[in-house]
Amino acid sequence: MTPVGSLAIVLHTHLPWLPGHGRWPVGEEWLYQAWSGSYLRLIDLLQALAGRGQRDVLTLSVSPTIAAMLDDPQCLTAAHTWLADWQLRAIGMGAERDPVRRATGHREYQQATRALATFESRWQRGASSLLRGLADAGTVELLAGPLMHPFQPLLRPATRRAALAWGLQDATLRRGDRPGGIWAPECGYAPGLEQDYARAGVTHLMVDGPTMLAAGHDTFTGRTIGSTSVVAFARDLEVTYRVWSPRRGYPGGRWYRDFHTFDHQWGMRPARVTSRTTPPEHKAPYDPQRAQAAVRADAADFVGVVRDRLIGSGHSRPLVVVGYDTELFGHWWHEGPDWLAAVLRLLPGAQIRTTTLATAIQDGQVAGPALLPAGSWGSGKDWRVWDGAQVADLVGVNEELQARALDLVRRELSRAGAMGQRQPALDEVMRQLLLTLSSDWAFMVTKDSAADYARRRAGEHARRTRELMDGIDAGIDQARTASASGTDRCFPHLDARLLTGLDH
Repeated sequence: MTPVGSLAIVLHTHLPWLPGHGRWPVGEEWLYQAWSGSYLRLIDLLQALAGRGQRDVLTLSVSPTIAAMLDDPQCLTAAHTWLADWQLRAIGMGAERDPVRRATGHREYQQATRALATFESRWQRGASSLLRGLADAGTVELLAGPLMHPFQPLLRPATRRAALAWGLQDATLRRGDRPGGIWAPECGYAPGLEQDYARAGVTHLMVDGPTMLAAGHDTFTGRTIGSTSVVAFARDLEVTYRVWSPRRGYPGGRWYRDFHTFDHQWGMRPARVTSRTTPPEHKAPYDPQRAQAAVRADAADFVGVVRDRLIGSGHSRPLVVVGYDTELFGHWWHEGPDWLAAVLRLLPGAQIRTTTLATAIQDGQVAGPALLPAGSWGSGKDWRVWDGAQVADLVGVNEELQARALDLVRRELSRAGAMGQRQPALDEVMRQLLLTLSSDWAFMVTKDSAADYARRRAGEHARRTRELMDGIDAGIDQARTASASGTDRCFPHLDARLLTGLDH
């Protein structure tokens, strides 16, 4: 039976926090909730599919930040403790007299017990070995990305190239091979970026649909960018927004578990969405059976939408690309992994095959070149989220720190000579600079999502960057020894000497 076309599902795994920063409602608590709700469940689903020999299921990006946390021994220990605490909290809630709270506790106890068993049997050595196994089985394609997840169009060229090089190194060290594709943070693009990608050996990436449409092309094939062989695939918003729309999508359905209604005594979510206008105290109790019926209906609807889109494309071998944050599936949308599993079951019957971006290139689903304009997947599909009036001060600080840090590092490396020893103080300057430049801070401020936290974190890293540079400028040896003792255990490969090679 000839397929009507292909569907490429692209998931991006990213949270902005690193070990040692924050607690509920931001910080590690969200990491552990995403770990238990999304990462454990999705990897479990993908391993089951791999065991059945399924290939080219989806393309998965894991940002270097989250990859570090999922491999870090301290985080692994803390996650294990959190899962056990979740189980204990569920026991407490299950002993309540109120029938809704008691039923919620029993349900959460079962979920926590399964999560603990999965974690103890598969996750004790971290995520990278699990991801490598899925890639080796051909079930997923793994993407790399720039270190610390900066918004690349606003970076100085040297900073941008260094962040990309260090990110590619990180992926290679963790997984044993160098991915060809990358996730460009926030799907941010500026004309000329493809030249950096080509020099770094990047073969493909995803942009948002409007970026491709503005260039005068549809989104049903990949396109080489400019004069390079780097391929851009465009996210199909008509299909993507069926799931996660800025205004409406499946996760907002009335039967799904409500993310925002939180029982603070036990740390559980006992309610369903009910409606978009129902206040939290009046939300109806969650009903798992009704939720699963909604999963089946929405999965069938999605597959129908994809099929209609492919048939109406006008292409002989059309491709639809959808892209989401991984955390949607299980963390923000509790039923998300079940919905994804249902979609994957239904696609073959609808004559739709799944593919990865890399396999789409191998299969020739790439048309001619495109001259892409600037864009992102943020509000307005431009850069306003990351360089708008609300974050003008952050943008100014970022530019100032980049200029000073690059000059300082180049000066110090020049003094040391071509064969100079590694200087941990310079490594730490660049690490703190990249943490300051993370795209998350501007996003959280613009969207007023934990904005105070984002400003505090950005300010902490900016201050640390300045302190290190002041110490080096003053010739204080303590600046070097202090930074050496505090070298980050997550990214030991961040070597500032790389900048010398990039300059040449």
